[in-house]
Amino acid sequence: MQRREFITLVGSAAAAWPLVARAQQPAMPVIGFLHGQLPDGFADMLAAFREGLKQLGFVEGQNVAIEYRSANDQYDRLPELAADLVRRRVAVIVSLGSTPAALAANAATATIPIVFSTAADPVQIGLVASFNRPGGNVTGISSMNVELTGKRLQWLHELVPGATRFAALNNPTSPNLQSGRQRARSACNFWS
Repeated sequence: MQRREFITLVGSAAAAWPLVARAQQPAMPVIGFLHGQLPDGFADMLAAFREGLKQLGFVEGQNVAIEYRSANDQYDRLPELAADLVRRRVAVIVSLGSTPAALAANAATATIPIVFSTAADPVQIGLVASFNRPGGNVTGISSMNVELTGKRLQWLHELVPGATRFAALNNPTSPNLQSGRQRARSACNFWS
């Protein structure tokens, strides 16, 4: 082989090496973000989520992609939206502050990790097996707001001691509805 041919061959290989190396880079991970409400209803939560990702070194559009799905308060759409994220093979499904979305994601996949935050008891509604050992592909946090129902009624009773009736507005499709009602009735029976 002539010297010029050798230099040309090595030079061509060196020029092509970055293209080969770039082609072998792993694909950008995709997070599926699933929520039941209108996007305006969870904008603050979404901003905090993005900030948390940024603190961990993940910047949307640079080294992570996010696929957003919102049911726009039409909760019957959640199963199809969750199934769409599963079909797209996202790396993880995140459902913050939307118990129905977390339940839909859980029903849609047993393999893709699901991270949730909910006000419900995740054991009672079937998201996890137990607090200590959630099991499966689902994990998250619960503020257990329904646990505070009795305390809230106690505060109302202290603020307005002469009141004999209190009204509550509830979402009839909420998984928290029954346990919230039970706790409210127990609290009311305590004062009667």
